[in-house]
Amino acid sequence: MGRHIKSGIFKVGGFNWAICYYTDGSSLASQGYVGVALELMSPSSGVRATFDIGLVNHRTGLSQVIVNVGEPQLYSNALTRSLFGFYPLMKTSELEVSEFLQDDCLIIQCDLRVIGMPQIEMGTEKIQVPPPDIVQNLQKLLEQKEATDVSFDVQGVTFDAHKIILAMRSPVFKAELYGSMMETRMHLITIEDMQPVVFKALLHFIYTDSLHLPNDLDGEEKIEMVKHLLVAADRYAMERLKLICEYFFSKKLAVENVAAIFHFADQYNSHKLKDACVEFMTTSNRINDVALSQGYSNLKRDYPCVLVEMLEKASKIPKI
Repeated sequence: MGRHIKSGIFKVGGFNWAICYYTDGSSLASQGYVGVALELMSPSSGVRATFDIGLVNHRTGLSQVIVNVGEPQLYSNALTRSLFGFYPLMKTSELEVSEFLQDDCLIIQCDLRVIGMPQIEMGTEKIQVPPPDIVQNLQKLLEQKEATDVSFDVQGVTFDAHKIILAMRSPVFKAELYGSMMETRMHLITIEDMQPVVFKALLHFIYTDSLHLPNDLDGEEKIEMVKHLLVAADRYAMERLKLICEYFFSKKLAVENVAAIFHFADQYNSHKLKDACVEFMTTSNRINDVALSQGYSNLKRDYPCVLVEMLEKASKIPKI
């Protein structure tokens, strides 16, 4: 516990990086989980980066994104923060029986994006312009609850927010807060059929435009969380959040769950996700394996119309 294996050094954006792989968590709180951290190896006073980290399925050769850090993080040797965070991938016991592990080996794929800092000329001197900080300012506005003017009651948990920001980000919130659908009690609105943790993540996205999932969630819990967020995105007409959730599910597709995910996508008009499900089934001719899955049987029994649509779509795509 707390010990890690460091990868070879790789260069992105003119800086050297390494992945640190923890075999048994970084602390007592994460013991029993394998996880990763990203380390800046080059000396630097400040580098901003976002990244995705996934594991490669040895059988299919496909990568499954498990960690998505869409909000720029600051790496700085001067601030002794060259090693940033610990991101759990999955329980050790789950990894040992998964197709990510073969002959005691696993492949970690990192998609790293370094965000450069522009320069301006003042006379003969070039000066670096600090990175935009409006997202951080908006996040502080949410966290510090400064000048909030509306509250939400979600299963007994109260969240304070700003009406104008909610209205700017969601046409549904705009109608509820300013239009003919305006709530009679403007200062306290009750949200039905949503968990507090989901509403918190929804607010975080509204203020920062980035998806944030709690680090302590395991694989299945993350899938369930994103499922609820997609429902929330559909409810509040937030197309960007919905698209991000659809992308998340497209990377989680497997023979056992593709039929269930297709049905879920059909319920919430996620056409791109439905197409991804069909493409998954037709690639490498997986349709026969899918037909033997429990998810397929459930769809055949309970929602035959959805199954017919799925098979019709699959029949129109040339098999690879």
